Amino acid sequence: MPASFIPRIPLLGAALALSAAAQAAGWPERPVTILVPSAAGGAADLTARTFAQFLGRQTGQTVVVEDRPGAGGIVGTHAAKNAAPDGYTFLISTNSTHAANQYLYKSLPYDAQKDFAQVGLLGTFGSVGIVAPDSPYRSVPELVAYAKAHPGAVFFGYYSSSSQVPAELFKQRADINVTGAAYKNVTQIITDLRGKQIGFAFVDYLTAMGQVEGKGLLPIAVTGETRQPSWPDVPTMASYYPGFVVAGWLGLSAPAGTPQEVVEKMNGYLQAAVKDETTAGKLRALGLAPQGMDVARFDAFVKEDAQRWKEWIRISGIQPQ
Repeated sequence: MPASFIPRIPLLGAALALSAAAQAAGWPERPVTILVPSAAGGAADLTARTFAQFLGRQTGQTVVVEDRPGAGGIVGTHAAKNAAPDGYTFLISTNSTHAANQYLYKSLPYDAQKDFAQVGLLGTFGSVGIVAPDSPYRSVPELVAYAKAHPGAVFFGYYSSSSQVPAELFKQRADINVTGAAYKNVTQIITDLRGKQIGFAFVDYLTAMGQVEGKGLLPIAVTGETRQPSWPDVPTMASYYPGFVVAGWLGLSAPAGTPQEVVEKMNGYLQAAVKDETTAGKLRALGLAPQGMDVARFDAFVKEDAQRWKEWIRISGIQPQ
């Protein structure tokens, strides 16, 4: 190799670094798309739209929220994996897509770690056990007593890991004979709960809020570490079964290969959003506890959460499908 060629290698690397930095400095120069791996109107969708409004104001660019529901978040997550890693497509990642699904399914069309750059956290949430207001049981002890007196007669609905795992953990911890029914979306669960086709379900706070406020459904316990401020009289599951805490989260991830400078810049917008009084207030109204993390901490958090869900799923006795 000619000696004159040797210096070009570091020069090329420097040129690429400068190019990436220049790209990040001007980013975003066109509309940004946020893919949501669940249905419109749900917690992830409304959280994405809340952040999109903030991001649009900060950047002056259009931010498009696109719902891609299906298969417990797999459809939308796969679509994000296959998107161009140019810094203009992001995914609302969740505890389902990036932690639990790898243990709930025998195979996935994506690897949550290898196929994504983890950008940042928006917040965490718990779930709440709900029943029909005229149900024969109006508390966790009453539900347990009824299920023991009527083995096999009580059904629960679920549509994601956040709704399946708490119910299965409850089944194991309470030693009751209840059966799960899989649904495509949470709307169908609410309909069947009110119609008494199923007996109970665990759903995210946002889904439950309108129903509880309208007296359409009754909350009996929450899975967070502490009581939900909106329902201060509703006990935690841990008050009945010590250690029973199952929390979910919503964050942002990008296709692997997205420029690190863009990832860092988007992380800055995420952290600014959860500190913004107006935006944080909207997130809290959705049942989310706003929380920011830098890129490295969020990446570690996702890995840690995967191990938590692995253990919860093991204890629940759920077999991969």
